[in-house]
Amino acid sequence: MYFKRIEDLRVDHDLTQQSVADYLDVQREVYRRYEKGTRTIPIDLLIKLADYYHTSIDYLVGRTNKP
Repeated sequence: MYFKRIEDLRVDHDLTQQSVADYLDVQREVYRRYEKGTRTIPIDLLIKLADYYHTSIDYLVGRTNKP
């Protein structure tokens, strides 16, 4: 599943894929695959991303437009 918002949030915060990958404790290539939708994001990492960007998981996965 492709989650465009995780890429958009990263770019909006002027972050690199490597810096977000480091925060999630994954390799950059693994994170890149999350952004592109070629790898499923585990729920624990979705929670970390939502906390990191101060938003909800629903927003990250496109279920709501309210950040």
